Amino acid sequence: MAKTQEVERIAKKLDKMVHKKNTDGALDLLRELKNMKMSLETLQSTRVGMSVNAVRKQSSDEEVQTLAKTLIKSWKKLLDGAEGKSEEKKKEESSPVRPSSTSKDSGAAEKSSEKSVEIPTTPTTPTAPHRFTTFPPAPVTTDNVRTKSRELLVAALQTGDDFRAIGVDCEHLAAQIEDRIFQEFKSTDMKYKARLRSRISNLKDQKNPELRRNVLCGNISPERIASMSAEEMASAELKQIREALTKESIREHQLSKVGGTETDMFICSKCHSKNCTYTQVQIRSADEPMTTFVLCNGCGNRWKFC
Repeated sequence: MAKTQEVERIAKKLDKMVHKKNTDGALDLLRELKNMKMSLETLQSTRVGMSVNAVRKQSSDEEVQTLAKTLIKSWKKLLDGAEGKSEEKKKEESSPVRPSSTSKDSGAAEKSSEKSVEIPTTPTTPTAPHRFTTFPPAPVTTDNVRTKSRELLVAALQTGDDFRAIGVDCEHLAAQIEDRIFQEFKSTDMKYKARLRSRISNLKDQKNPELRRNVLCGNISPERIASMSAEEMASAELKQIREALTKESIREHQLSKVGGTETDMFICSKCHSKNCTYTQVQIRSADEPMTTFVLCNGCGNRWKFC
């Protein structure tokens, strides 16, 4: 059987090609996959089917397209065979065996084998998972707030054309994210809505496409995106700006002085420096001594000395 790590490595390379819109070298990777004996567990855990399907759509090379279709067709038969066995087992457990059932089952199997080779990229129902996802189906909800939230998440995930190239089921993915948020708050209160608005805003951000791609590709799981902070979701450019502002703020704080007098009479409790500035202010009654405010010029530490 194919090693999961090897298949996962190839899938990631194919995803990078799709993102860069350059499928040079895809043919060699597809040939490697063709020579591997694939298992259903490996298909589901690596989601390699999505990667191959995305490369097939992106590439203009007929050989790449043909080989990708062949791989998808063979994997689909493996998946259909597993599904057929599961359904047959359920029927046997739930109803008595009839002599005439053999011919019906064989007819159904023939019809199943005649299904189209293409793996559908759009779901038939809001909660139907993609063929090669490993996430369990999200619970169906009749709550209007939750339903609307899922619709807004779908629209955010479908910003741009990445979802088409990757071939992900956005409705199922959005349901997974919404369900994780709902499970955390157990209601559709203000905290729930604020968390959702934050996810939607960041996923729709045209200046931060990398976050959306990582979620669509599965690099960021539904559980992870549901709990990420605003700082974690920010684009690389915004993170650099925030870091620069933080450094500038620290520098200004350390160098700030409020019209005081420099002295070495005080020792800073943090850096133990004697380079300080103090200011005396009358904050109590006139017959009480003045309060001394001390600032360390070295680290910016402030304290009050009575």
